[in-house]
Amino acid sequence: MDDERLVRSGLRLILDSAGDIEVVTDCGGGEAVAEVRAHRPHVLLLDIRMPDVDGLTVLRQVAALTPAPAVAMLTTFDASQYVDAALRSGAAGLLMKNTAPEQLTHAVRVLAGGGKILAPEAVEPVIGGYLTAGRESDTEGRLAVLTGREREVLALVGEGLSNQEVARRLRLSYGTVKDHVSSLLAKLGGVNRVQAAVIADRTGLLDETADRPEPPR
Repeated sequence: MDDERLVRSGLRLILDSAGDIEVVTDCGGGEAVAEVRAHRPHVLLLDIRMPDVDGLTVLRQVAALTPAPAVAMLTTFDASQYVDAALRSGAAGLLMKNTAPEQLTHAVRVLAGGGKILAPEAVEPVIGGYLTAGRESDTEGRLAVLTGREREVLALVGEGLSNQEVARRLRLSYGTVKDHVSSLLAKLGGVNRVQAAVIADRTGLLDETADRPEPPR
């Protein structure tokens, strides 16, 4: 969803050419929620700044739907101040508007599969948001209350794995992994998966699983 027709046309052209991705609708911000209700897309690409209805407002309304699509916010370098708000409002990903076509289609597939996407350019604003809010030491304290299994799950979330992939890696049921994820997100202060992934990276949890072999398929 974007208020610039040229941008929407470009995104539709890229995604339609992928073959395995169907674009069910495109529109401006004012019609976004109604269009999502009508078409029930699995993935929603949403401009973070639109003149009639801003993207964060649309995001909050869409996130309240059942089922809600996975929402990736489209942003520019000068919109980094919105990154933290977008993640806290339920965004599953953040993409730059100059994302390469092949990266865009890859991102949509990841989101459709339950994964998360964070553009490299958005990592610094996310980390900066934690530091400026004085959460650095607080984050370390929250990690101390995680169980050993929750730390394992958090590390794999940090690698970008979906719940199903985490379940396979740890040889657990999907429901068990889902419960672990819900618990650890709450213990980390109500963060979402993208923010949890950043925490896993910054605290060195990814190094704990770097050398762990994957189980046979």
